[in-house]
Amino acid sequence: MSVKQTKLANGLTVMSDHIPHVETVSMGVWVRAGSRNETININGAAHFLEHMAFKGTTSRSATQIAEEVENVGGYLNAYTSREITAYYARLLKKDLNLGVEILADILQNSTFDPKEMDREREVIVQEIGQTNDTPSDIVFDYFEETCFPNHAIGRSILGPTETVRAMKREDLMGFMDRHYLPDQMVVSAAGNVDHDQFVDQVEKHFGGMKKNHDPEQRRAPDYVGGACHKVKELDQLHVLLGFKGCSLQSDPYFPTMILSTILGGGMSSRLFQEVREKKGLAYAVYAFSSSYSDAGVFGLYAGTGQKESKVLVDTLFETLGQAQKDITTQELERAKHQLKASILMAFESTTARCKRLATNYLLLNQLYSPQQLVEKIDGVSMDQVRDALRCTLNSPMTVATIGPSQELPSFEQMVSMRNHACKAA
Repeated sequence: MSVKQTKLANGLTVMSDHIPHVETVSMGVWVRAGSRNETININGAAHFLEHMAFKGTTSRSATQIAEEVENVGGYLNAYTSREITAYYARLLKKDLNLGVEILADILQNSTFDPKEMDREREVIVQEIGQTNDTPSDIVFDYFEETCFPNHAIGRSILGPTETVRAMKREDLMGFMDRHYLPDQMVVSAAGNVDHDQFVDQVEKHFGGMKKNHDPEQRRAPDYVGGACHKVKELDQLHVLLGFKGCSLQSDPYFPTMILSTILGGGMSSRLFQEVREKKGLAYAVYAFSSSYSDAGVFGLYAGTGQKESKVLVDTLFETLGQAQKDITTQELERAKHQLKASILMAFESTTARCKRLATNYLLLNQLYSPQQLVEKIDGVSMDQVRDALRCTLNSPMTVATIGPSQELPSFEQMVSMRNHACKAA
């Protein structure tokens, strides 16, 4: 693996992955701070801050930031998750220093102009509205909130409209001061990049960042579970059925990833075949495993009609119960090949490799080469997959729905259905 790593005197980590046969470089700054670092009264601050970083610095207007990158054919973007905020660019290799300079500028010299903040506030309110109008998206927020009701990781990344409207300039600046600290950040690059030159560029533009005060200690979330039903006039009922999952660093991580692929990871998966192909109950149906640094959830998603909702839920439980006793070696091997292919395909993208460097370091404090990941997947046994399924199904259940749920079984009935299906298997 062509990865190099250097730590600056102020604690900032610089990483690069040299890919000599490409003409571009993806680079960015990843910060170990997201919505889970917020208090409830500033829920949405991490995302709001990400938006404001592009709205002007002491030396560049918002328009100049966009034009300088696009004048050389580059691409600039950012995202906020529950644990990470990222600012990244893709450029021709000769323009790497420009990317470093601009990201350093927006992360150290943003002005948070009140007029720009008010304008962007309305943009975010529109983004919240768009999400609320997309049931297949918003149901995941309801799901996470039900899984982790007493923790910031269960709250929306965007935040509620009323909180965003009340957010002050001092709230964003305070969040940045508390969490945008050198040893909570990684500057990474992947592509046609010379590591030593890259380190020099980062040192020049980020070396003046002050060393950390003691960072806030994260409290691990407690998975609770339960039910959340939002009745809304829609053509479909969007259903999320889930359980306690595993963290990124836990032993069941890879077995659980394989399990989710067997159950609902493609057209050959059990859920796709049973729910869509055989019974025609849903257009979209899949399984997922979402892991954080210290928690996780495992779930099944499907969208169906009101009249079909009970049959759908029956089928989901039957599929889970059946899987306890007859997962085949062929299914196991197919799922392994699917996961390995997706990982190796991702390594063909400079942006994906750049992101993987930073997030693995920040959340796992280690790096896996493609070969190591393949070996981890190949090493998963049938017994480990069965153990992962058994532990998952024995955990408290979470149900989240949005749409016409009048004919959906009650939560207590679904718990009974789960118990019966698993016992019968």
